Amino acid sequence: MRKKTAALAVILLFLTVTLWGVTTAGAEPPVETPAENVILMVPDGTGIAHTTLARWYKGDPLALDEIAAGLVKTYSAESAVTDSAPAATAFATGFKSNDEYVSVLPDKTTTPGVKPAAADQQFKPVASVLEGAKMLGKATGLIATKMIEDATPAAFSAHTPDRRDSDSVAEQQVYQQIDVVLGGGLDYLLPENAGGKRKDGQNMVHVLENFGYDVVKTSEEMKNSSAAKLWGAFTPKHMSYDIDRIPTEEPSLAEMTDKAIDVLSQDPEGFFLLVEGSQIDMASHANDPVGVISETLAFDKAVNIALEFAKQNPDTLLIVAADHGNGGLSIGNRNTDSNYDKLDISSYLQPLKMAKLTGAGLESKLNTGKTNVKEVLREYYGINDLTEEEIAAIKNAPSGDLNEVVGPMISKRANLGWTTSGHTGEDTVLYAFGPESPAGVLDNTEIARTITQALGLDLKELNESLFVPAKNTFESLGAKVYYDQADPENPVLEVIKGDNELKLPVNTSIANINGNIKYMEGLTLAPKDIIYVPREAVEIFQAEH
Repeated sequence: MRKKTAALAVILLFLTVTLWGVTTAGAEPPVETPAENVILMVPDGTGIAHTTLARWYKGDPLALDEIAAGLVKTYSAESAVTDSAPAATAFATGFKSNDEYVSVLPDKTTTPGVKPAAADQQFKPVASVLEGAKMLGKATGLIATKMIEDATPAAFSAHTPDRRDSDSVAEQQVYQQIDVVLGGGLDYLLPENAGGKRKDGQNMVHVLENFGYDVVKTSEEMKNSSAAKLWGAFTPKHMSYDIDRIPTEEPSLAEMTDKAIDVLSQDPEGFFLLVEGSQIDMASHANDPVGVISETLAFDKAVNIALEFAKQNPDTLLIVAADHGNGGLSIGNRNTDSNYDKLDISSYLQPLKMAKLTGAGLESKLNTGKTNVKEVLREYYGINDLTEEEIAAIKNAPSGDLNEVVGPMISKRANLGWTTSGHTGEDTVLYAFGPESPAGVLDNTEIARTITQALGLDLKELNESLFVPAKNTFESLGAKVYYDQADPENPVLEVIKGDNELKLPVNTSIANINGNIKYMEGLTLAPKDIIYVPREAVEIFQAEH
């Protein structure tokens, strides 16, 4: 189905890509032979101190070091410090957007130099590079270590002004029929009556199986799968930190990356793959250096897998860029104000090297009454000097919040500083390798520009094909249009003319024409109840007249 290109994506051999409504920095990159494959890797929330600390801990260069190429500006349409949703939207679509918005245009623009969306374009869905790759007939993949419905993977595969609407995101992802999806988030594939959290009663696992996916739930199942369509949902919500995970149950990011490349590279037309190292961000929010190191090194191992593939396949473009900084991590803190030039590296690393788990992993080692705090911290962190205040903080920490309590304790002993538990607005490091490889100081929207250039597709044309205003378009054909919200969790657009009736369930690719089910190359979407349909929906309706 995804092999059809039919004017939905245009090969650019002599033209540069125009992304309307976007202000970016730098000149248009020259057009060269399009890449066969593109791998985009996002270490969520990673700053320069994160990689520096991880390199010291490892004791050797990172795989990332070899391909450092420049910097990425991270601001959103409304803020100098971006949320993951608009940051990923910029990477995926070439458009700046607002906090919480996933691949829809902004309604608020205050950042200098960013062109606002026209009033009638606000909240309009905008096409992602993953959707463009599908239209070119390429295989596509998504990987994350948080739930796959989270902001970054969602921006490449869904469209909503609410990143936390995980039911809608999951449904859209399923009906996109992405070839390989690996991560957490099983809860949002299953309805409440099957042990999940979906409120609409839909069982997305059954839909996936009907589409021919091998749905796997453990590392062993993933490794043993030989399916061309693979969906791994390894945890109900987010996956474990790499240092905490049970290898037979949850695969590493490197293992997921290796598996995805193995499956996707079988497609003779090439592939697009997004890989997110999601938990670096979570560890940074918690000011947890053990989690930061665990996840940064796990991500770097995945980068090494992708880089080796790119070296062996010179038609592969690899781009690595963090969406934003997080935590304001510094190697050195107020304890080192007067002696920073006298401290050797062991004063920073020794407390970190003794840690065997993150704070999240540590929680399972405490007994019900948390009477064994001293023993557990001694065994798993090598800490023998806990204060009464620290013991009380651990005992009083709510379930799931221990990372935020233990992380700062370790940071203090390791002479590490944090300025915030939120995101930060500095530029992030750009890493790149392969054809169309970018370099220099880029706006985050130029990541999408580079990928479209390399793949040879036109997102402007794709936007016009995938997101047609439904009401005006169908009414211009003499049809009556109804928005059936009798079941508010499962709304349906209905189009009627004479004896012909077209039903388009929102968040799906289903086109039910006179009782016959067809699957479209795009989705029916209703951000803010303004309904958009693929041009194919209009063609299906017209074909019946």
